[in-house]
Amino acid sequence: MDARELDYDLPAGLIAQHPAERRDASRLLVYSRPEGTVSHHRFDELPSLAGGLAVVNDTRVVPARIPIESPRGEVLLLEQLGPGVWEALARPTRKLRAGRRYGAVELLEHLGEGRWRVRLEGEPDGATPLPPYITEPLGDPSRYQTVYAREAGSAAAPTAGLHFTPELLAQLEVETVTLHVGLDTFRPLQAERVEEHHIHGERYSVSGDAWARIEAAPEVLAVGTTTVRVLETLARGAPLDGRTELFVTPGFEFRRVDHLLTNFHLPRSTLLALVMAFAGVEEVRRLYALAIEERYRFYSFGDAMLIL
Repeated sequence: MDARELDYDLPAGLIAQHPAERRDASRLLVYSRPEGTVSHHRFDELPSLAGGLAVVNDTRVVPARIPIESPRGEVLLLEQLGPGVWEALARPTRKLRAGRRYGAVELLEHLGEGRWRVRLEGEPDGATPLPPYITEPLGDPSRYQTVYAREAGSAAAPTAGLHFTPELLAQLEVETVTLHVGLDTFRPLQAERVEEHHIHGERYSVSGDAWARIEAAPEVLAVGTTTVRVLETLARGAPLDGRTELFVTPGFEFRRVDHLLTNFHLPRSTLLALVMAFAGVEEVRRLYALAIEERYRFYSFGDAMLIL
């Protein structure tokens, strides 16, 4: 697949800068694959639209964006490697030196591409790591966490879950998995051929009871692309606790995901490739064009799409 097939033009005004006033008041575009039909709803209508077991990713975003003063820049924590040791992005990389301490952060080793192994003094105590396309301040940092976030470890939120309220969850059958989202999930494709792009591994964990319930469910609704990666990794015989480098592209055989709930994703992203694998390349291009025409809000704080 050519990377340019993941391109589309989005008016800047459709990039959501703030979450909806109420989480479940966002819009929901519903696409039925068996019928080929599209309908438009509010997110709080989800229980009447999708059945089966809803599986969510309960990872929690850490306050990972830590400023440094000299040289002026920042360290963005990506993944904890051990007690006090993290993989991170640091800038300006060319002016930073291994073995130096910058505030609470000591740079241990440059790993390439702006990535560093660092030692952090104490617990992460920085700012919420909002994506770069959100340029306005976030008044309430809890709005970049799902209401069911439990296991700290992510550099970015599993954004399809941001729409849920406790009241809405109570109307659904729900099971949880954990995948700690690394920044690489959102990194643009680095190759002209989609299949040549390399995904760095991300840590996941699922309890035995949860996986038994998921395996036995007649239908599974995956809430977000990160949940898809966990479920499809386990469906291929992987252990319940580990790392996944699963890269889902068109032609992929889905073994445990029946329905997908997802936000609208960036062009040339691995997330958009996954959605196209689930619903079809041309179908997703058509749905995105329709969403733009209907003025849906895009990206992390935007609206959602349900693919049945």
